[in-house]
Amino acid sequence: MSFSFTDEQEEFRAVLRRFLEDKSPPTEVRRLMATDEGYDPEVWQAVSQDLGLPGIHLPEEFGGQGFGFIELGIVMEEMGRALLCSPFLASPVLAGCAIQNTATDAQKRELLPDIASGAQIASLAYAESSGSWAESDITCVAQSADGGFKLSGEKHYVLDGMTAQRFVVAARTPGTTGTDGLGLYWVDATDSSVQRTALNALDPTRKLAKVTFRDTPAMRLGDQSNSVDAITQTLRQACVALASENVGGAQAMLDSAVNYTLTRVQFGRLIGSFQAIKHTCAEFLLDVELAKSGAYYAAAAATDRTDDFAQVASLAKAGSSDTFMRSAAQCIQLHGGIGFTWEQNTHLWYKRAKSSEVFLGTPDYHRELMMQSWISSGAEAEQ
Repeated sequence: MSFSFTDEQEEFRAVLRRFLEDKSPPTEVRRLMATDEGYDPEVWQAVSQDLGLPGIHLPEEFGGQGFGFIELGIVMEEMGRALLCSPFLASPVLAGCAIQNTATDAQKRELLPDIASGAQIASLAYAESSGSWAESDITCVAQSADGGFKLSGEKHYVLDGMTAQRFVVAARTPGTTGTDGLGLYWVDATDSSVQRTALNALDPTRKLAKVTFRDTPAMRLGDQSNSVDAITQTLRQACVALASENVGGAQAMLDSAVNYTLTRVQFGRLIGSFQAIKHTCAEFLLDVELAKSGAYYAAAAATDRTDDFAQVASLAKAGSSDTFMRSAAQCIQLHGGIGFTWEQNTHLWYKRAKSSEVFLGTPDYHRELMMQSWISSGAEAEQ
């Protein structure tokens, strides 16, 4: 696949970068990570109303901008670079894609416009106490009742779960196992039967919650016949978006490390002039550029719906997660004695890298998925 950004996409990136540099400096990140909400409503309004970012990847007929995952990738990459504290990943990406993949057209017309405009914040409640992202490990139960459904169970690690107004919940019908009986359900997060508990997460820039449902009224999205494929597709698309955010964070670490080596003087010389530092920075650059290639390829595959999308989504998630972690650690190392202090900002990206490494599945989990998909596609080709 030959890929490059258009002039319009590069200009869009430049505008977005200027906006985020103004709205999300490290001082603002530090302020927001100490709050319960974890984001600034005024900045979210600017992101939504002035830039129209929440709907960038959603169809125009449902209130979105009608672009694809390449443009969404640019947004996520720049947000990762600036470490923007916002419900963007939770609401338009996770919940928005889940609705787009699963719901009926009537449900999309009802639900998506408010998410696309940023007027309503939603989140995907998926993983449970085991931390597994495999569909077969879902135990939350959806019981039919009064012409609708009622949910019972717990969800853990729900992104922006304390501030979301609605949840898209993965649950199964009673008595089913594996991938049978799975579905996605739309829930009012403010209902009295929903209990939310904030989790003390390693990464304070990304708020997580445990959510308990006790006979909570719910509306099933779409019908059960396509639920498993829709859930799988949603998770793959989320992995592509998160991969773009990861490479944005990795680039921020590279820039920070290089800038420091060009200002820090030791033994009467800039440390960037030492051969060992040059080699380290060169390898650092290659690592980040390789992760970018994987993330960009995955975004293009998601847009074009290529046959290898399943493999490249997992490849991009695994590769970008590893690179972001190495980049943050290397940046700390190159900053020397101040690199691990609270006053130095690198630890903010390091904690984001660690949280993103396990969110949606670890790199090892996605390498296993990738191999399983390749084996499965090879067996189908032989048949």
